[in-house]
Amino acid sequence: MANVAVVGAQWGDEGKGKIVDWLSERADVVVRFQGGHNAGHTLVIGNATYKLSLLPSGVVRPGKLAVIGNGVVVDPWALLAEIEVLRGQGVAVSPENLRIAENAPLILPLHPELDKAREGASANKIGTTGRGIGPAYEDKAGRRAIRLCDLADPAGLDARIAALLAHHNPLRKGLGLPEVAASDLKGALMDVAPRILPFAEAAWLRLDGLRRAGRRILFEGAQAIMLDVDHGTYPYVTSSNAVAGMAAVGSGLGPQAVGYVLGIVKAYTTRVGQGPFPTEQANPTGERLGERGHEFGTVTGRKRRCGWFDAVMVRQAIKIGGIQGIALTKLDVLDGFDELRICTAYRLGGAVLHHLPASAAAQAQVEPVYETMKGWQESTRGARSWIDLPAQAIKYIRRVEELIEAPVALLSTSPERDDTIMVKDPYAD
Repeated sequence: MANVAVVGAQWGDEGKGKIVDWLSERADVVVRFQGGHNAGHTLVIGNATYKLSLLPSGVVRPGKLAVIGNGVVVDPWALLAEIEVLRGQGVAVSPENLRIAENAPLILPLHPELDKAREGASANKIGTTGRGIGPAYEDKAGRRAIRLCDLADPAGLDARIAALLAHHNPLRKGLGLPEVAASDLKGALMDVAPRILPFAEAAWLRLDGLRRAGRRILFEGAQAIMLDVDHGTYPYVTSSNAVAGMAAVGSGLGPQAVGYVLGIVKAYTTRVGQGPFPTEQANPTGERLGERGHEFGTVTGRKRRCGWFDAVMVRQAIKIGGIQGIALTKLDVLDGFDELRICTAYRLGGAVLHHLPASAAAQAQVEPVYETMKGWQESTRGARSWIDLPAQAIKYIRRVEELIEAPVALLSTSPERDDTIMVKDPYAD
């Protein structure tokens, strides 16, 4: 049976948590392959609600193995705090069901300090969560990161810290931050080491064995393709690759292991923070979408910007991300609108574009070309089969499929995990 990779196909917040949880019930292993604790998703299972940032969704399900891959930047203190919250909710989290790649880079206390200082000093703010994700990835690329495996070598850690601080302390001085003492940083790391090292191992080796044994692996991405550092709306992007190809790199398995790629797509469009948003509705329509969709960030609590469905952007994400089918979420938020709009192209100057250009200036200037469709007054909330859907809602879904050039494999009609219509089984051969 196929493995499945789940990626967001807009700007994040598409409802990946519910879909990953729905799929994880049928998987054996859930692997988080990029990002950090800047990502967030909410799982609703029965009467329990779980808010996760760094932990793979499968950790809340008994009998599943959750793996944090090498492509993730790990804040050990934030991770341990998240584990304790789940334990308080009755979820057993231990080295038996959670493994962390030993070569995963760590987010250290100096990273969020730098993140916030730079964002505060910048005239052109990115909208970072301030959790140190970007600076940690910078250290990884600069070959000065401290990785999880380094905590098992206290003697060698001194040299790693010295190399790190040789970069950071001059930078901190320029931003008006106090220097970090090597002894203080080492003390903090040695204090956390015995609590985090029991989870560490050569994750790629375990995953290879599980794959060879025929276990189903679910690869869980964070953020979304239009926030990808290469393919997103740069510079208003995250610091890692959020496309499905990163599942192979960020887990240590080859591309042949990834299997079916499912893109998560919201039935309208939202964005958190700064950056271009061609279909944004900064008006009562946007307010209505936000209120009905409860559009506030799981991690930051920030209000999301809302707008009409952008088929151009989603089609681009599907092509770039290698997406084979989509899970269309939050259809019920559109209930009751007299008419709906879908962006089918952009205007830039005198030209009509059918893709989002790479230039930040052009992205800020494109104007959406809309197609208008009749809405529906009936409720779709909680629908679990096509016959429960209004005819006009089905027309909307079919038009979305045509415009994005990809089929709907799953349809979500509420936050409840069972309010899901499966059109194509992502696990099927």
